[in-house]
Amino acid sequence: MAWPNVFQRGSLLSQFSHHHVVVFLLTFFSYSLLHASRKTFSNVKVSISEQWTPSAFNTSVELPVEIWSSNHLFPSAEKATLFLGTLDTIFLFSYAVGLFISGIVGDRLNLRWVLSFGMCSSALVYAFLVTASVQFAGGIVIFFGLLVSPEEIGLSGIEAEENFEEDSHRPLINGGENEDEYEPNYSIQDDSSVAQVKAISFYQACCLPGVIPYSLAYACLKLVNYSFFFWLPFYLSNNFGWKEAEADKLSIWYDVGGIIGGTLQGFISDVLQKRAPVLALSLLLAVGSLIGYSRSPNDKSINALLMTVTGFFIGGPSNMISSAISADLGRQELIQRSSEALATVTGIVDGSGSIGAAVGQYLVSLIRDKLGWMWVFYFFILMTSCTIVFISPLIVREIFSLVLRRQAHILRE
Repeated sequence: MAWPNVFQRGSLLSQFSHHHVVVFLLTFFSYSLLHASRKTFSNVKVSISEQWTPSAFNTSVELPVEIWSSNHLFPSAEKATLFLGTLDTIFLFSYAVGLFISGIVGDRLNLRWVLSFGMCSSALVYAFLVTASVQFAGGIVIFFGLLVSPEEIGLSGIEAEENFEEDSHRPLINGGENEDEYEPNYSIQDDSSVAQVKAISFYQACCLPGVIPYSLAYACLKLVNYSFFFWLPFYLSNNFGWKEAEADKLSIWYDVGGIIGGTLQGFISDVLQKRAPVLALSLLLAVGSLIGYSRSPNDKSINALLMTVTGFFIGGPSNMISSAISADLGRQELIQRSSEALATVTGIVDGSGSIGAAVGQYLVSLIRDKLGWMWVFYFFILMTSCTIVFISPLIVREIFSLVLRRQAHILRE
């Protein structure tokens, strides 16, 4: 198998300047801050449930048990779980709407303004002072420090386009095996020699090859991924009786697995120059990891190991779809790889995922209340399987393409 051209031309790092490094670090830390602000709520679910049910004691105020129990917010722990699931659903529906809108806005306004405004405004309405303060400061740094186009450092549009046309930046999703397979009813170029880039509409973005299948697949996969994200500390404390602080620390291993999985699987898909086969294999193994984790014993070390493996095979593909694959979909040949479509496509894919995740959070609380945690894991297995089904046409096409490429390589030898 031939390695990508990027390895044939020399060092990968030589193709990037310090501006690339700064942009990567700023966007990485901005996402980390946004992720931390969301993670905080899932970490305090146990406290919310325990402190606002009749069986709990309010340690912050010295009150008799009878008085505290008569002023509870939830009549039972089960009702508290349903309420927390409803809060997650409301949050994720709002999140989905924000993704659709910000995707459209991001293709029409300066991305630095959009990201900075989003970070600062969201910091003003979260209920946790430390994470909100740090996030607000991060938004200010983004506003003054993030570069969003080559023109800001003196490169002309033509030079930027020439650099972008290098094979090492070629998107892995081109819309078909040949150029005549799809005939889009729109264009972002005029008759002049220089491309006049303009943002495509929401409908046109939905019609791009692969956008709808990956959106439906991500709706199922993000449901599972965010259920772990929002419910894992609560599950560990509720199912094993571990303290809230211990459950919070242990839940980090799921995120660690997702980070490693997304990085490694993304690298492998770059080498293969195909995304869907890597996703399919990871998701098949994810079903096995879910079965294994659902039967984890009451042992923190074993649980952490199984949790990391589960995060690797679920969080990894989820990270790939929301980042690398969304970027591929937004830079297809059909739209001349215009960055003016990237935010819209990303918003559609990620927003669809958030709708699925929103519905899932209430279903998780309802299934847990009526049937127990084991049926919650059965539900996760079903959703993971549906993810594979939705991208199965893309899997077949890309595997067929790999076989043809391999046969052509053998014939040349």
